[in-house]
Amino acid sequence: MKLESVGIIIGIKPFEERNAIARIFTREHGVLAGMLKAAQIRKKNRPLVGQYGNASWNARLESQLGAFHWESARNLAAPLMSDPVALGLMNSAFALLATLLPEREGDPDLFDNTLEMLEKPHHYLDWEIRLLRSLGYALDLSKCSSCGQVDNLTRLSHRTGRTVCAECAEPYLAQTFPLPVDLSSTKFFLQRAAAELGTKLPIEREMIKE
Repeated sequence: MKLESVGIIIGIKPFEERNAIARIFTREHGVLAGMLKAAQIRKKNRPLVGQYGNASWNARLESQLGAFHWESARNLAAPLMSDPVALGLMNSAFALLATLLPEREGDPDLFDNTLEMLEKPHHYLDWEIRLLRSLGYALDLSKCSSCGQVDNLTRLSHRTGRTVCAECAEPYLAQTFPLPVDLSSTKFFLQRAAAELGTKLPIEREMIKE
């Protein structure tokens, strides 16, 4: 079995003395896990987290870990190294993708959105909202979920992820977030998504200041 696509290395862990296990977020096939042979001993073209390039994943059986052939085109992390906040946002995004996305399920729109966010880290909140949509937690900010009006929307429901107008939200302030949407409200829904998968929000996301 062979899968090919452009991708971003979102995680690398050493394996034995020479190799590494990598997770690559690909445009066509979503998150793929596989072996990068000799990754730890390469002096040139060493695979690094944040690299963008061409990934080829091969396995004899679909259930096997498989192995990567990786050709890096550029390092998306390099421009962020001098900005600790931007670097933290990148690390959070990569950890969320690795933890919450099912393997081998392509989402080209989310991939393109991730590339855009890495170039413009101040769009990170919009990226989390887009990730939630991929996870089945699309936030509906268009109208009041109770009465349908489109004006004076002030709260976001914990339960439904839909907006509520000031009048309808009044009895339920403890069960709603204030608008506009911020990182504390997206964190709530990401935690719910993680719990459904039997895991916790990655520490990289917990470290982001809200």
